[in-house]
Amino acid sequence: MGSAARRRMARATADQALDSFDYVAYMGQHGHEELATCVDRETGLRAMIALHDTTLGPGVGGTRMRRYESSAAAMLDVLRLSEGMTYKAAVAGLPLGGAKSVILADGDEERDPELRAARLHAFGRFVESLGGRYITAEDVGTSPADMRQIRTATRHVAGTPREEGGCGDPSPTTAYGVLRGMQALAEDVLERPSLEDVRVAVQGLGHVGMSLAEQLLRDQGAVVMAADVRPAMVREAQERFAGERGFSIVAPDEIHMQECELFAPCALGAVLNPITIPQLRCRIVAGAANNQLADEDRDGELLRQRGIVYAVDYVINAGGLIHVMQDVQARGAWSDADEATVTSRVAGIYDTVRRVVERARAENISPHQAAHAIARETIAAARGRA
Repeated sequence: MGSAARRRMARATADQALDSFDYVAYMGQHGHEELATCVDRETGLRAMIALHDTTLGPGVGGTRMRRYESSAAAMLDVLRLSEGMTYKAAVAGLPLGGAKSVILADGDEERDPELRAARLHAFGRFVESLGGRYITAEDVGTSPADMRQIRTATRHVAGTPREEGGCGDPSPTTAYGVLRGMQALAEDVLERPSLEDVRVAVQGLGHVGMSLAEQLLRDQGAVVMAADVRPAMVREAQERFAGERGFSIVAPDEIHMQECELFAPCALGAVLNPITIPQLRCRIVAGAANNQLADEDRDGELLRQRGIVYAVDYVINAGGLIHVMQDVQARGAWSDADEATVTSRVAGIYDTVRRVVERARAENISPHQAAHAIARETIAAARGRA
């Protein structure tokens, strides 16, 4: 069976599972607190906000705007993403809970600036209705300008444009955190003192993936192979990195099969599964995408059995959340001091990644299981003090 046929079979299996998705049972099994939905008659907005665990603080997580195959697919995405945010905040030591939101995009309609603005204003009212239990920020498909529009209806938003006192786009900060995690694993796994000449396959050239590729090439001297399903992003990367030593473009369905030291998933989730994991030709998986494992326990163990070290997604990509937390504390008056504080804190992802990997090794478990244990211990300790 060819790779295309295997992908079709995997999609068909996933679609069949979604047809019978019991979200109430899922929420109970995974400890979610609330799933709120909104259908705005006037603008046509369709959105969901999931609050996973707010023991450590208000739920913080970006607003993802994209087309979904079904409302069940959107619901599963927002539930999984919100859970990841809980663990991300806990492992990073942040006083925040886990939450996420999705706006179900129609496609062309979101390109109409007036309709987009109206829907984002309506979404801001939706956020406001939760009374501060949820704070939003940008994510896939949204921008600082969108956060500005959401702020017209609620103060519970971070990531507005820098010229307006907000923190701006946190993507470069997320990329920097991923880079620091890569440096930690290059030393631990590869026994390399730096990322110079280390081969990295970057899947996805969105805001974070593009910034990561740039930092790897220009600051670290790494060899970067990159891919994106969007021709426009490929062209942008080719123009931006023209003449850079060690940069090349690879077909999207082949990027995970490249022979390299590090594979960096920076697109959407579930890219690590029983089909793709046997095809990997790397020693480390370390990327910015959320929910990289299609099934956390099964696929985390598959990676471990193959001897591939997994930099747990919500551990290595916590830079954006650290950035957003500082914006919340800055209260619309972002300064150079805030920038310096964020850079220092995000650099600490190096130590966090090492701590997770060392615990996994000591307990003979996967890094995913080690990170979950650290997060659960942090939350349990907070509940014990409450």
